[in-house]
Amino acid sequence: MSKVKTSFFCQSCGTQHAKWQGQCNSCKQWNTLTEEVLEKPNTKSWKNEKKYSLISKPLKIEEIEISSESRINTKDTELNRVLGGGIIPGALMLLGGEPGIGKSTLLLQIAMSVGCKVLYVSGEESQQQIKIRSDRMDVSSNQCYVLSETKTQNIFSQIEAIAPDLVVIDSVQTLYTDYIDSSPGSVSQIKECTAEFIKFAKETHVPVFLVGHITKDGQIAGPKILEHMVDVVLHFEGDRNNIYRILRTQKNRFGPTSEIGIYEMQSKGLRAVSNPSELLISEKDEKLSGHAIAATVEGIRPLMIEIQALVSSAVYGTPQRTTSGYNTKRLNMLLAVLEKRAGFELGTKDVFINITGGISIADPAIDLAVIVAILSSYHDIAIPESFCFAAEVGLSGEIRPVPKTEQRIQEAAKLGFDTIVISKFAKISKQNHSIKVLTVSKIEALITTLFD
Repeated sequence: MSKVKTSFFCQSCGTQHAKWQGQCNSCKQWNTLTEEVLEKPNTKSWKNEKKYSLISKPLKIEEIEISSESRINTKDTELNRVLGGGIIPGALMLLGGEPGIGKSTLLLQIAMSVGCKVLYVSGEESQQQIKIRSDRMDVSSNQCYVLSETKTQNIFSQIEAIAPDLVVIDSVQTLYTDYIDSSPGSVSQIKECTAEFIKFAKETHVPVFLVGHITKDGQIAGPKILEHMVDVVLHFEGDRNNIYRILRTQKNRFGPTSEIGIYEMQSKGLRAVSNPSELLISEKDEKLSGHAIAATVEGIRPLMIEIQALVSSAVYGTPQRTTSGYNTKRLNMLLAVLEKRAGFELGTKDVFINITGGISIADPAIDLAVIVAILSSYHDIAIPESFCFAAEVGLSGEIRPVPKTEQRIQEAAKLGFDTIVISKFAKISKQNHSIKVLTVSKIEALITTLFD
């Protein structure tokens, strides 16, 4: 009888150690190492038993034939955009997000509407519970098969019998295989189960969706290598108290990694939002100070977002710098530029910045709108609602150009804005735009234009 192979894994980061020790060498966490069985003796993996396991051989790159299989249209415009046009056959996709954010709802909607044979495997809900949820969402399909199972060997037996075109696993933390003697959710179980589905997807060209839980610090639970193993990593984010959800790509081997999809949570499920600019700009009965519209770009999608600022006297000693959806360190930099280059004394003021809609933006093109919103609140002067801004602000107070300025101008014109303020050095076409393009080179010129 062969010896049982064991090793020690860090439950925080997944690093493997040859022996037990108090501190993990990788993440420096204490008392996180646990012993796990790597492989049972005298067992064979399903990969060596299934008929579709083939021995591959090297080929010259000129001899490799590219399959003519096109991407699978999910019938969801937002998911198609995030994935780069649809699902690639044989891709393994990992969807992470907080509990209750809508991961299972999104994938059940996809399974019902994709138009091909789908096997939906749930390790957390029974078949009756999934049926109740589909009835509540008012969706149905005669090509969606539901299986409540957590053992990978049983799942692959059903896959072989049904021959689906798409497999959904909810969730990877509930799976276990007989060839690893540890509890579901452990590092070794997650790695082995994911490796089995990777081999299955690549050899059968059947795409697989895996749902992954996240930890309290926002990372996908399990070893970090899990994200390296899969082809696509999607993150479903949003506030459970807010109706809007954002699907963001963190890794994509077959498309862009900067695209976002926006959904609205309704009583009957998630609705794809085709024009998010209408949701991200609040409606007001009267003109208010401290508001400015920024033209930003996420991937190839231009968005118009509203920046809200509040500047007030600090009454508790140290001035506060609080942001929601914006980088606090970049706000401090912009405030220093205003003090040094424009002469505004903001060192004794509390400054609060909020991006409406509950989204986070890292595009430096919103710098100009942030400064305009701050100055609007400082002077208590409302900015015309027909104005929008798209430029980066440098440390010397210069207004710097940003990429894709032409797309930002076109989006602003499409949404009915009259004027867009950009950098004087931005490269745009000489054609006559349907919107007034105002160019500035320094902060001083911007202040003179808007507030004098």
